[in-house]
Amino acid sequence: MGGISQAMFEETGTDQGTGRIANATFGDYLMPVNADIPDMDVFFVGTPDRATPVGTKGVGEVALVGLAAAIGNAVHHATGRRIRSLPTTIDRLML
Repeated sequence: MGGISQAMFEETGTDQGTGRIANATFGDYLMPVNADIPDMDVFFVGTPDRATPVGTKGVGEVALVGLAAAIGNAVHHATGRRIRSLPTTIDRLML
């Protein structure tokens, strides 16, 4: 869900006068809801991890690195338009 949120919702606004990030708070942060995210399959790899109470393994944010780019490539292949900045939104497809 984090990678989809990055690709579709997150944008870093920069103050042109100071160069500082203008939206560095969670005040305007958009989070995807259930309707924004497609059905996902969860599957387990290998044997349970004995270091965790329920035996789960996680890849954490390392797995998110390429997800926004993969979504951007999927949009490009579907529409023929290459969007080179995040977020990937419909209004940017229309430019």
